[in-house]
Amino acid sequence: MSETRYASVADFPISKRWPAQHPDRIQLYSFPTPNGVKVSIALEELGLPYEPHKVTLSDADVKSPEFLSLNPNNKIPAIIDPNGPDGQPIGLFESGAILVYLAQKTGKLMGKTEAEKLEVLQWLMFQMGGVGPMFGQLGFFYAFAGKEIEDDRPRNRYINEAKRLLNVVNTRLEGRDWIVNDFSIADIAIAPWLTTINKFYKAGDVTGFDSFENVAAYVERFNARPAAEAGWKIPARD
Repeated sequence: MSETRYASVADFPISKRWPAQHPDRIQLYSFPTPNGVKVSIALEELGLPYEPHKVTLSDADVKSPEFLSLNPNNKIPAIIDPNGPDGQPIGLFESGAILVYLAQKTGKLMGKTEAEKLEVLQWLMFQMGGVGPMFGQLGFFYAFAGKEIEDDRPRNRYINEAKRLLNVVNTRLEGRDWIVNDFSIADIAIAPWLTTINKFYKAGDVTGFDSFENVAAYVERFNARPAAEAGWKIPARD
């Protein structure tokens, strides 16, 4: 969360580089990566008015003073909600925190009972602490710059860890459509990363993705939702 409280969206330093055309809407600073689309998909699912700003992964964008003023960790996504707590604008970074905030703001996508809410948080933390970091390393060592490394131990390490995590999700989804009863932010957190195995990393074969039948059906089910179809394209890459 941005520690400085501002009176309006225009007062946030990030607005100098990415000015708001609709300052009364939630401002989304993002790029369509698995972490980025979590928030665009959530906003689409919740029907909240928002204005997307494309923040590329280049140092020129994510390490710019304007972006760092909102997220000192120089990672997308981040948001500004002009109607935050007590009616005051608030800036937030970290996709998981943003999902919780949006769910709490609307009273949706976070379970109906206290027990369900805790389950949703549990699986959200599973994604944030396990699936995201481990799949990200799989992408680096299998699909991107790390694939040039001759030592195959790092690559095998993350392929095997991806398989383990896929099995965890596959087991959880036995007899279920969604991670925790009804569709929730847990699904919005997890499914984009599962999608990435094939979509960006082309690692379906080495991870045995199709053998995890519950996962494969879940990903297809998730991405057939109109909000997911839209969210993967927001902000537009071009």
